[in-house]
Amino acid sequence: MDIVAQKIRQATALLDELDIDMWLVFVRETMMMADPVLPLVVGENAVWQSFFIYTRSGRSAALVGNFDRALFERHGRFDDVITYTQDARPALRQLLEKFNPRHIGVNYSPDNPAADGLTHGMFLLLNTYLADTPYHGRLISAQEVCSKLRSRKLPVEIDFISKAAQTACGAWAGASQLVAPGMTEIQIAALVDRAIADLGAANSFPTIVNAGSKSDPGHGQPTETVLEPGDLLHIDFGVRHNNYCSDLQRLIYFPKPGEKSAPPELIRAFNLVRDIITATAEFCRPGMPGWQVDALARKMLADHGYPEYQHALGHQLGRDVHDGGAIIGPRWERYGVTPTIPLEAGNVFTLELEIMLPGIGCVGLEEDAVLTEAGAHFLCPRQTALAIS
Repeated sequence: MDIVAQKIRQATALLDELDIDMWLVFVRETMMMADPVLPLVVGENAVWQSFFIYTRSGRSAALVGNFDRALFERHGRFDDVITYTQDARPALRQLLEKFNPRHIGVNYSPDNPAADGLTHGMFLLLNTYLADTPYHGRLISAQEVCSKLRSRKLPVEIDFISKAAQTACGAWAGASQLVAPGMTEIQIAALVDRAIADLGAANSFPTIVNAGSKSDPGHGQPTETVLEPGDLLHIDFGVRHNNYCSDLQRLIYFPKPGEKSAPPELIRAFNLVRDIITATAEFCRPGMPGWQVDALARKMLADHGYPEYQHALGHQLGRDVHDGGAIIGPRWERYGVTPTIPLEAGNVFTLELEIMLPGIGCVGLEEDAVLTEAGAHFLCPRQTALAIS
């Protein structure tokens, strides 16, 4: 099974759907600055300036440095592998004359980092190569191609993400039994990371730990802050399986001496966060823009007297934890057009939000789900009850 070859075929269909004759991926020294689409439709790194061409007719070509030829011929993913030694410009122009595209999609985007792999310097260089040709004015953004290619998961991609989520759940089931008051956030993160490694997996991102309200949730690293009785332990972690990622959040409350259960305000907040994830999963459907799903979550919070969370309700998962494309988020300036892109069946995304409780901690849950015609289907067992240790 060659996922790259399957994604190339998917890209061909997308070009036809979007009425784009050619998609041109222009890269160099990709070990240093790799275009995000490389793992999807190229599958190898390139050293010299390289051009990977995909057309709506189904023909594809790789124009690479002469020392890279064997690498790209070996897999047979491209119909033609063409090499150069001193200057790629003549061969590039010949290829463009052969296909004569009306439009050439290249990877720049103001809104989607997964579609913005062409650096400004490379864009300037490409325009120099195309100067005095009809193709100079035919460059357009390939944002939609990149977005849909990443978002429309193949069944095998969904399977890999599901296994990543299930592995993460298994790691947490083991590590959570070992967490105890007196441990630092760093020590707790190490427990989670060791449990992931013991299952033969790797982290999809550095594990985040919050011991009560003493450290800020978000994207920070674990600290020497100590977990104490009365703290809500908040963990944000994920697993990478076959290069596909999961992303989960889990909670445990550690009672104070004499407490028989969690504080009522914590139970109320936990139940609401859980119920919002359930409701939004049932509400979302293909064709719906993500902002509408996000708006439901915010309304439910407001109806219960809680402030809004300060991020999107969900981001896509795939080869990266934040996989680009449509998001389930508000129509804020910083998200550009991504909250307005219609969701599609086969999109895999997170559903996540939190309520901050002073003196207790971050009541945050995160689940991974795939969108189907009947709503979102969760990819691993959810946390539906507050764990108390």
